[in-house]
Amino acid sequence: MGTRQVGNAALPLMNTVIMKGVPILQQLQIEECLLRTSSHNWCIINDGTDKPNIVMGISGKAGELVEITPVLQDKIPVIRRFTGGGTVIVDDGTIFVSFICNKSDVPDVQPYPRPIMSWSSLIYSKVFHGTSADFKLRENDYVFGVRKFGGNAQSITKNRWIHHTSFLWDYKTRNMSYLKVPKRAPEYRLARDHLDFICPMKDYISRSDFINKTIDATKTHFALSSTELPSNFQFTPTSKLLSRVELEAAANNESRG
Repeated sequence: MGTRQVGNAALPLMNTVIMKGVPILQQLQIEECLLRTSSHNWCIINDGTDKPNIVMGISGKAGELVEITPVLQDKIPVIRRFTGGGTVIVDDGTIFVSFICNKSDVPDVQPYPRPIMSWSSLIYSKVFHGTSADFKLRENDYVFGVRKFGGNAQSITKNRWIHHTSFLWDYKTRNMSYLKVPKRAPEYRLARDHLDFICPMKDYISRSDFINKTIDATKTHFALSSTELPSNFQFTPTSKLLSRVELEAAANNESRG
């Protein structure tokens, strides 16, 4: 908490942590602990994760969202995270950016998913300004034109919220085959398969430029302070790895349905 005078304005403070290759389950668990136990604002950036993982929203059903047989054969971890949103497959080509904010420090942002996404889209519109990218927020996604490159999810508590995004800087075509086309898809998807629906950021911006510009754009809202993560959390996070038994049961339920 707290503010710092910047020019004529007193901006709220935000701790920033930049990581590289941290396992996505570990990142999600850290973020939930910060949301629930910290009183500070945080910006967490993780440049890639160590290996492919499928990450579902808190209410996601594996049987409806994941091609379970090849996932089990290829030993792709499936995680249920603590936030809402859709299903993604992430790997070393994914860049993760998370904002954890006190509602009182962003009083102009109504604490609901759409206003939060609209607020964050203003940050990323600055990031892509000056590039050839046709950046937009469409429904719940960040897109270039009509193709998605960033998926968003939130969790909103009494006094705080988290908004996190998985950005596809690049992706492996094979990995997309592990995901089913969800029954509830955004209208603009128009029943396109994954490879016609998504696109990489690498055609428009380098990884380092994206991270540096994201930090610079965040400075228009917060006074940033680079810091280390707390080392000991007194909290048990809820994001978890699904077991083989759970995945097999989901597959059986789907086949019966």
